[in-house]
Amino acid sequence: MSPALTPGFAEPVLDSQRCFRAVLEAMARPGRVQRLPGLPEPPAPLGAAAAAVLLTLADADTPVWLDAGAAAEAWLRFHAGAPVVAAPAEAAFLLACGAPPALRDLAQGTEEEPHRSATLILQVDALEEGAGWRLTGPGIEQAHRLRVAGLPAEFAADWQANRALFPRGVDLVLCAGDRLAALPRTTSLEIG
Repeated sequence: MSPALTPGFAEPVLDSQRCFRAVLEAMARPGRVQRLPGLPEPPAPLGAAAAAVLLTLADADTPVWLDAGAAAEAWLRFHAGAPVVAAPAEAAFLLACGAPPALRDLAQGTEEEPHRSATLILQVDALEEGAGWRLTGPGIEQAHRLRVAGLPAEFAADWQANRALFPRGVDLVLCAGDRLAALPRTTSLEIG
């Protein structure tokens, strides 16, 4: 017997609109932490914000890769109708609860069609403004600080390599609890 599915959004239309606005705000202002209301109740190990972002962005036409196990795959298929793919390179959206796949192995888009790149939704331990990475780039007036706990040590170097591919490259949405922040591929980060 399979476990019962946990609820998605309580108010699917309104909650997904709120989440979409939060994701847009996060992409427009890289490193600014957004709080999400009306979160779903996903199966473990999916976090609420990461699940909300995935429910908001994924649909029957967007292949998704996730490392959260069979219960999370069934939950996503039921609530979003999204096809789940086995290889990270085949996905438009990826959700990593554990160690993320290498950015260089994800869909990068092309020079002619950079919009065909992947978006990685990455669960982290914590997000905090005012300390940590120094972010610069479009959407940031001078510089912004963001501390992210729970990333692999080599992430900063991988991100700089991703940024060098512009206009190609992967976009990133970081999620912790009920919070999210984004790093579009145009954002530069320095450690310290």
